[in-house]
Amino acid sequence: QVQLVESGGGLVQTGGSLRLSCATSGHTFSTYFMGWFRQVPGNEREWIAAISWRGNTYYEDSVKGRFTISRDSAKNMVFLQMNSLRPEDTAVYYCVYDSMLLNLQRGPAYWGQGTQVTVSS
Repeated sequence: QVQLVESGGGLVQTGGSLRLSCATSGHTFSTYFMGWFRQVPGNEREWIAAISWRGNTYYEDSVKGRFTISRDSAKNMVFLQMNSLRPEDTAVYYCVYDSMLLNLQRGPAYWGQGTQVTVSS
């Protein structure tokens, strides 16, 4: 099965930047999508970005223009560059994996353990 491990979270000031990394292993899909969710305590998990096996990218409106998802296929890694961070970006960020984009956005098959991002005001 697919395993995902996130890293790179931490504390940053408003307007600052962080780069999250996701190391993957065990993937078996010939076509696939990877992406990122985030969750604030007490809220539902929110899809924010995805990237296809071809490199096409997709973003939720609240992060479009500020966050960039990318990949390094040779290293089996996915990244999320987060710029112009706001306090409302504070959440646990999860790396996710699925064979179909709509499934990933609505309920991914595989999740990482999450990494905390805190944006101070």
